[in-house]
Amino acid sequence: MDTAHPTAGWEQLGERFYRKIQLYTQVFDQDLDLDHFHVAGAPYGGAIALYRDDDKLIAYQPTRPSKPSIDIYSCAGKLIRRINWDQGPIKGLGWSEDEKLLVVTADGTVRCYYDLQGEFTQFSLGNGADEVRVRSCRFYAHGLVALLNNNALVLVSSYDEPRPKLLAQPPEGHIHAWNIIPPAYTLSRSVEVLLSINQTIYVCDASECEDRFLDIGPFTHIAVSPNGRFVGLYTATGKAHVITSDFQTRLSEHDSRSKIPPKYFEWCGNDAVVIAWEDEVHLVGPSGSLATFIYDSGRIHVIPDYDGVRILANDTCDFLQRVPDVTEEVFRLGADSPASILVDAVEQLELQSPKADDNIQLIRPQLVEAVDTCISAAGQEFSVHWQKQLLKAASFGKSVLDIYNSDDFVDMCETLRVLNAVRFYEVGLPLSYEQYLRLSPSGLITRLLHRHEYLLALRIASYLRLPTDKIYVHWACSKVRLGSEDDDTICRKIVEKLSGKPGISFEAIARAAYDEGRGRLATELLNHEPRAGRQVPLLLSMEEDELALDKAIESGDTDLIYFVLHQLKRKLPLAGFFRVINSRPTATALVEAAARRGDGDGREDTTLLKDMYYQDDRRLDGAAVFIREALRQPENRTASDKLVLAAKLLADNAKEHAFELGALKEATALLRMQETFDRDLTDNFTGLSVHETMFKLIRLGYHGRAKKIQNEFKVPDKVAWWIRLQALVAKRDWNELEEISRQRKSPIGWLPFYNQILQAGNPRLAATFIPKCQGLEPGQSVIMYEKCGLRVKAAEEAVKIKDAEAWTRLLEAAGRNTAEGREIERLGLAVFKR
Repeated sequence: MDTAHPTAGWEQLGERFYRKIQLYTQVFDQDLDLDHFHVAGAPYGGAIALYRDDDKLIAYQPTRPSKPSIDIYSCAGKLIRRINWDQGPIKGLGWSEDEKLLVVTADGTVRCYYDLQGEFTQFSLGNGADEVRVRSCRFYAHGLVALLNNNALVLVSSYDEPRPKLLAQPPEGHIHAWNIIPPAYTLSRSVEVLLSINQTIYVCDASECEDRFLDIGPFTHIAVSPNGRFVGLYTATGKAHVITSDFQTRLSEHDSRSKIPPKYFEWCGNDAVVIAWEDEVHLVGPSGSLATFIYDSGRIHVIPDYDGVRILANDTCDFLQRVPDVTEEVFRLGADSPASILVDAVEQLELQSPKADDNIQLIRPQLVEAVDTCISAAGQEFSVHWQKQLLKAASFGKSVLDIYNSDDFVDMCETLRVLNAVRFYEVGLPLSYEQYLRLSPSGLITRLLHRHEYLLALRIASYLRLPTDKIYVHWACSKVRLGSEDDDTICRKIVEKLSGKPGISFEAIARAAYDEGRGRLATELLNHEPRAGRQVPLLLSMEEDELALDKAIESGDTDLIYFVLHQLKRKLPLAGFFRVINSRPTATALVEAAARRGDGDGREDTTLLKDMYYQDDRRLDGAAVFIREALRQPENRTASDKLVLAAKLLADNAKEHAFELGALKEATALLRMQETFDRDLTDNFTGLSVHETMFKLIRLGYHGRAKKIQNEFKVPDKVAWWIRLQALVAKRDWNELEEISRQRKSPIGWLPFYNQILQAGNPRLAATFIPKCQGLEPGQSVIMYEKCGLRVKAAEEAVKIKDAEAWTRLLEAAGRNTAEGREIERLGLAVFKR
């Protein structure tokens, strides 16, 4: 246990203190010489990738593989994965913020290893990179910029959806050094590239390349601070300059007095610059103050992080950072802050000294502040001993307070327990407190999953009350990919482990099995997926078409069934498609309904329906399709041809479909007669029914042709008389109607003639039909004459039936002093005596 005082490793730079914390010892084997490797480290204490430098000769070592490889280690030196490499020279090796390893080759091929286990996606930079070749690369949180040999800059802003594009073309000239400002820290919110050309710096973005008019170059190294506000420049003469990233203000200058160019020039947080050679590290502060660290164990590598740098050597991994403000407030020599006094009070309490109470009374007005500071300082410590001491101090202080919200104390205890667990050398994730906050607990669990630390991930998730389904699914996918057991055994183990766990997606596990070439295992696992919407797409991609359709039908989700049917129709021959759906009534009904409904325009898919009905020997339904087509035809000849085809479908079973065949025969005959009418007459008859055709012929005066239609289609006399009456009334052919009134009988009676003619506005002619009407109710004839305006005739009828009330009404309506009134009065005197 490290019980040395925290200030033991502090170095003062101006007014600030920096500390070097030893994270791990005996990191790499002694036979692994880091001088021969390119090293790239992931942010937030992440994994380290090593790739052998092709420019250096290495002595043969039997214990190391002779073939090129990219070795991924933890910060503690544990080998996570060895990736064999045969894709040509590497020009860029870097990490994304979420610990994806990016490898860029000279021909512009980019591989994105997303899980530390060798699984990758691949894309090309394009833009002529395969011909011009890549010179070098720079990486940021979720993107990269590649510099080609013709000075062109290619930007990839997202690894998930890579769309490489060229930035503005820099001027000609040798580029001595270059770096990028990530888009999160630029005013334009797009990446900016800093290029050292000649004596100055050029800044390139998507639209332009601007000269910043410096005269102190050329620069061999360019470094951008983590917050993007400052830029460090290192010249060939050994001078380091710090300026603002807008190049408006020069902040400091430092002369290293070194003739040898450094291997690394990086920022340590946002306040100091690290200049590192093979075994020597210079830490330069804002005021030009300097701290030097010497490593006698061989070549070192510097890995920048958000709040400091990791220094990697064969036998050690150190973390160099600025001492946090709260830590300095508590432990700085001579500190008299309330938190410092509270820590001393705890030490006095452990010694059972009465000074403990004196210290508490001294800071009692600031005790809440002291407790909060101790809690914050505990989070900044890597030493478990001093974490405990600070938490003891905080606990002692809050026990004295009457009221104190302990939420921050509890949260810090939980956080430190998690941090100490993942900092353990077998895990090798040396997160600082600030890095942990930026990474988030869920991000930490993802990193543990990539390292297959499933038990620790489960314990942390349970401890922090986070969902665990992602952990179980990742474990199962790994089991599927790496398990050596047979499919049944693996399936049984996975189901036993995951049964009853909420939120488990068996579809993701089944997809991993299918991608691994274990189709049978994938199918078995899918049977345990309760959501059909997740089962079906994978089954389709596995060519399990009928099973996918059955699962969709079982779900009862018509949208899902339609999706499967659409995919099957596109993939299978039509005959095969019908064979699949014929044994499934639900699928058949939905296909039929979709075809009847049509796609967007509302027109049914007649071709599909005909083929479907033909395959299923549904002749009546097939004939109905032809009939509907015939009804939509603009020409009689085409419509009649469709009806003939419909009749042919039904002809093989004439007895069963006698009615339908008769109707089709009549419809065909009508269409052909209408075709003749269209040709011979002056009007259009297409699409009219038998009754409408007769009506139109009579109205046009072709009574003989109308009679022929009546005879041909056996139209009853009553119907024919009704059609004739309506046509003549519509035509206002009063002469013909008057001729009809002279006939003795009418199959429909004479009342319809009266009503139709009266409504058409000819009361005189309508009145001629009143005497012929039979079966009228008493007094109805009076009303009928009255409606025709014949009050005298109405009065005669009223006198006949001795209806005094009606007679009086008519008399009053006509007026007693009018000729009509006197006539009505005369008719009634003989019957209605006063």
